[in-house]
Amino acid sequence: MPRHWIFDLDGTLTRAVHDFDLLRRELGLPAGQPLLEAIAERPASEAAALHVRLDALEADYVSATGPAPGALELLEHLRAHGAHLGILTRNSRANAQATLAHCELAAFFDPAHVIGRDEAEPKPSPAGIRSLLDSWGGRPDDAVMLGDFRYDLLAGRAAGVSTVSVDPSGQHPWRELADRCVNSLAELLDGR
Repeated sequence: MPRHWIFDLDGTLTRAVHDFDLLRRELGLPAGQPLLEAIAERPASEAAALHVRLDALEADYVSATGPAPGALELLEHLRAHGAHLGILTRNSRANAQATLAHCELAAFFDPAHVIGRDEAEPKPSPAGIRSLLDSWGGRPDDAVMLGDFRYDLLAGRAAGVSTVSVDPSGQHPWRELADRCVNSLAELLDGR
C-alpha cells in the first residue's frame, strides 16, 4: 500500500455536483473549454474578476455535495495505517476546505496539504503533487493520485506516481492513463 495518497476532491472524494456547462455560461466562457484555461486567456483585470466570480459560484456547490461512497471508510483505514493524505483540486483552497468540512472529512487533512488552484499550477500540471511529496519527504514510487477526470490522471502520470481512476458509472473514459480503475473508493478497501 502506498504511503502517500493524493485525492482530487470534487467527484472523487465527494459526490460530483458541479455543472461545468452552467459555470461556463454564468462566466461567459466558451462551451467545452476548461474553465481555468479559458479565464487565463482573458486580460488580467477581466481574469481577476472572473476568478472572484468563479469562487463565488463554486461556493454554491459546497452544501449540495456529500462524501463519495466509501470515502470515510477509506480515509479512516489510511489514517490508521499512517498514510499521508492530501487534496489536489482545481477549485480554490477555501472552497475545498469548506467542502471537506461540510462532508465531515476535514479532520483527515492538514490544511497545508489541501492544494488548490492558487497554491500550485492547476492540474494537469504535476506541481501540486510534487509540492505535497516534498512536504512529506515522499517519493513518487510510494504515492498515488486518485481522480475522476483526465487532468487528475495526467498530473499523476507527469509526477511519476500511480494513478487510480474513480468513476461510479464504470465507464472510465481515460482508462489508458490509470494504473487501476475503481467504481467506488470502497473497492480500494475490499480488494476488488
